[in-house]
Amino acid sequence: MTASTLSLDQLIASANADFAASADAPALENAKAKYLGKTGAVTELLKGMAALTPEEKKTRGAEINRVKSAVEAALNARRDALANDALNAKLSAESIDVTLPGRGRGSGGIHPVMKTWQRVEEIFGSIGFDVADGPEIEADWFNFTALNNPPNHPARSMQDTFYVDMNGTDGLPRLLRTHTSPMQVRYARMHAGDVTAKGKPIKVIAPGRTYRVDSDATHSPMFHQVEGLWIAEDISFADLKGVYTDFLRRFFETDELQVRFRPSYFPFTEPSAEIDMKFESGPLKGKWLEISGSGQVHPSVVKNFGLDPEKYIGFAFGSGLERLTMLRYGIGDLRLFYEGDLRFLKQFA
Repeated sequence: MTASTLSLDQLIASANADFAASADAPALENAKAKYLGKTGAVTELLKGMAALTPEEKKTRGAEINRVKSAVEAALNARRDALANDALNAKLSAESIDVTLPGRGRGSGGIHPVMKTWQRVEEIFGSIGFDVADGPEIEADWFNFTALNNPPNHPARSMQDTFYVDMNGTDGLPRLLRTHTSPMQVRYARMHAGDVTAKGKPIKVIAPGRTYRVDSDATHSPMFHQVEGLWIAEDISFADLKGVYTDFLRRFFETDELQVRFRPSYFPFTEPSAEIDMKFESGPLKGKWLEISGSGQVHPSVVKNFGLDPEKYIGFAFGSGLERLTMLRYGIGDLRLFYEGDLRFLKQFA
């Protein structure tokens, strides 16, 4: 074997040793540059061929090409080996213990406010109340005027918000409803014929989303209410007291609470009352808490129902579903319901 051949074989052996010693891809690229880079050993051999005669170039060129092919083959082999090592390490780190129980998919749950909604419907449904639903984008007339709350009435000031640039075919302005009370009018007007012709009372609750410019620990710009209405020829304020007191005791599953009706003012009822309750045990023992607004439906509102206020009478109430939920579960901040924190919501699942 000639000296030049020995030198080339040593070059291949040296490249194999350097590639094998490369522990990762960056180190292997550095070793590649030593042999195949712009100033690498194989590249320098190729540059040196310029000084050879044509006959020498044939022989020397073949030898150098053999070396280059051998070095490139060793380089690619080491690249494949490093890639396989990396893959095996990743698979080993991510290996699955098949003896462990499966993770499965997480199960969902009903939102606590929706639980209250369902519970309210169940309780009132058991005593014959229908459930009504209506538009959240409401006509000004249904939201205010029909409820004895005409334009420029001072009682509008706290609710005169969230108007939208969309008038209906009736030309009336629209807004996001500020309470579920408009459903009193809508439902009563749809069923007034049943009252007058069949003597069937209007007995309905209307739960749903409502909107006001409020945001603090006990108020939200979007919240839920349930409206209740009972209209017939002989429904008195005493019926309101009995129905709502029974509802609270069934909702909170205790007879150990007191209920009081405190005189107040609402444009759509007369007389009107705030409903307060007091627990006789538990963390809220001895505290009076406002829970609802209520009253005997105002004659002007009964007239807007399409009924004769001289003949038909009844009561209405409106309760916040979030308020009921907070009291049932002992939650101090309403905003927790809508922050989407699963750590909070999972406790109700």
